[in-house]
Amino acid sequence: MWKEGLWHNNVALVQLLGLCPLLAVTVNAANGLLMGVATLAVLVASNVCVSLVRGIVPKEVRLPVFILVIAGFVTLVDMLMAAYMPGMHRVLGLYVPLIVVNCAILGRTEVFASKNPVREAALDGLFCGAGFAVVLGVIGTLREFLGQGMVFGHPLTAGGMVVFVLPPGAFFVLGFLVAARQYYVQRLQQPAAGVTAQEGA
Repeated sequence: MWKEGLWHNNVALVQLLGLCPLLAVTVNAANGLLMGVATLAVLVASNVCVSLVRGIVPKEVRLPVFILVIAGFVTLVDMLMAAYMPGMHRVLGLYVPLIVVNCAILGRTEVFASKNPVREAALDGLFCGAGFAVVLGVIGTLREFLGQGMVFGHPLTAGGMVVFVLPPGAFFVLGFLVAARQYYVQRLQQPAAGVTAQEGA
């Protein structure tokens, strides 16, 4: 299960879901990681709650109920961030409430959590959320380093290319990560295909 969420079916690199926060807030590593952790927390909590009520929610209203559950946890996360991390909350701004409409979260609650026991739903949320958080953190780190020459605010080089701080930079970094993952997967498949061909001969 962990390989599905973190690698084989990664929400950001394979399904390309949740691109709004992924592209908007990953200007630096701290923003990307914090947004990823917030999304992970909402995903795990929503999956658990949906799994608990899956037997009593009529099919006709399941989507509105799932969205209401997600919105409740997003509101809780938003209020906690506003109370304990006001600086970061101001930076992330509107993108925390927008977690409600993140297709990745609604998709996992509908496809998996609503059909599986609590333990499996929690693990699915944990691994899918962790995969999303890792990608946000990597994109934020790369953009901060390439655009400003820093990582987590610590200067490493004299400067960077400003394009990576701008919105197009997020597309460049995401495209590179998707291409790198695809290249790696294809390299793994080639030896396996060669072994199969030899066995067939």
